[in-house]
Amino acid sequence: MVTTIQLSEETKGLIATFGTKEDTYELIIRRMYKLAVKEQLREFLLSSENTISLAEAHKRHAERWQK
Repeated sequence: MVTTIQLSEETKGLIATFGTKEDTYELIIRRMYKLAVKEQLREFLLSSENTISLAEAHKRHAERWQK
């Protein structure tokens, strides 16, 4: 099944800059999607949100597992 999406000429031109003469818009958009997924995963894995330092982890461990 094939669909149609509406883009401005400017956006169409910007998307075209990611491809070569042989590439279809389908291939270009799929390539851009794969790059976006990799970037999201990288940002997630490297995020420091909801993390603690190793020193804090060690301190919590020592408090929890006292001898």
